[in-house]
Amino acid sequence: MSAAPGTNGVLVDRYGRVARDLRVSLTDKCNLRCTYCMPAEGLPWLAGPDLLTDEEIVRLVRVAVERLGVTEVRFTGGEPLIRPGLVGIVTAVAALQPRPRISLTTNGIGLDRLAPALSAAGLDRVNVSLDTLDADRFTRLTRRPRLDAVLAGLAGAATAGLSPVKINSVLMRGVNDDEAPALLRFALDHDYQLRIIEQMPLDAQHGWDRSTMVTAEEILTSLRTAFDLSPDPAERGAAPAETWLVDGGPARVGVIASVTRPFCGDCDRTRLTADGQVRACLFATEESDLRAALRTGADDDELARRWRTAMWGKRAGHGIDDPTFLQPTRPMSAIGG
Repeated sequence: MSAAPGTNGVLVDRYGRVARDLRVSLTDKCNLRCTYCMPAEGLPWLAGPDLLTDEEIVRLVRVAVERLGVTEVRFTGGEPLIRPGLVGIVTAVAALQPRPRISLTTNGIGLDRLAPALSAAGLDRVNVSLDTLDADRFTRLTRRPRLDAVLAGLAGAATAGLSPVKINSVLMRGVNDDEAPALLRFALDHDYQLRIIEQMPLDAQHGWDRSTMVTAEEILTSLRTAFDLSPDPAERGAAPAETWLVDGGPARVGVIASVTRPFCGDCDRTRLTADGQVRACLFATEESDLRAALRTGADDDELARRWRTAMWGKRAGHGIDDPTFLQPTRPMSAIGG
């Protein structure tokens, strides 16, 4: 194994992958209780002093952009819309040079109210989680009767110009696995872009079971009962979604097959949790603490060096198929998507 990189350069790992896409969790809290993410009573939330302040978040993003070559920043949660300083954080990140492309992953509740301010602040686009179009199913899945609020959020994002508006959907066997065609028809009718995601082992209850997971092949088979799908000729690059032309195009649908068709070899992501930990992989079991360094006086060069060291240790793949695979202790709500 070669030595770790020095103090100059991008976020490269031992396998030559370069991380240019930064996912930043702004909070571990959420206003839904999705069954595949957390228990009905919620989780023990991070204490206030443990969370990065708005200023600390902006500083770390600036280090990533100015010193580490990050060109894409996506804010996640938990639910990022409940972070009080969200608009100010977006404004500050949009002012960075070079300016990164800025996106947001959200459950959409309250997005209709915030979308105009976020667009004015510099947010480029949004991904909205929506797993069902049936109100009763939505309530059972999320334990909250808020489907109308999510649909309003989608419409508000489109009106505010946060496009392309993408929908993220997770299908679960015996729950909503019959809805793929309806979700795609809804997306096409509203000029949204649908991404269907294989359920991943990131639930707080550790109840994920590969044998009951709806696979990418099953998703495509379901979609083909109502649509003609053909491979997208556009180069995929590091995008997590494999995309397909719908009925000859130009509309597309994406399937994110993190489990059955992993794309680890092309991964270009690095993650920062709401409490200032760098994660080299969504499924990592190790983290590197930038918060402590930041709060004990580390300068930007030192923060960048620590970040590079953390990414240098990134593994070749997530190892879900390996018998030794261990699900991360932190659930998705605490890691950030």
